[in-house]
Amino acid sequence: MAGNTSKTARASVRAGQSTGGALSVLGEYKYLIPLANGRFAYVRNLTNGKTTHLATTSDAFVEEIRVLVGAGHGAKIRAELQALNSVSPEHGWDATEKRLVDAGVFEA
Repeated sequence: MAGNTSKTARASVRAGQSTGGALSVLGEYKYLIPLANGRFAYVRNLTNGKTTHLATTSDAFVEEIRVLVGAGHGAKIRAELQALNSVSPEHGWDATEKRLVDAGVFEA
């Protein structure tokens, strides 16, 4: 199965496993790993341990975030989206957050 995994995905997983990896901030893991200027992202689902590569404009992305919000990770994901937007506003993370809000993902 590992033979079918992309080099970037394997590097992402290895970075997440290390103690000083870029995917961890103050002991908390990132849920979103941005790719291609915000058009795609790896979404780390900590509830099932899987990382999926999704287009940020896709329905699958919305549903994956909905699952994480349902598991109680909504505030952290929203904060991550806002942090990504503040670092790279040209990548459209504010539009991604708006799509998720419009889809009712963050509603209680």
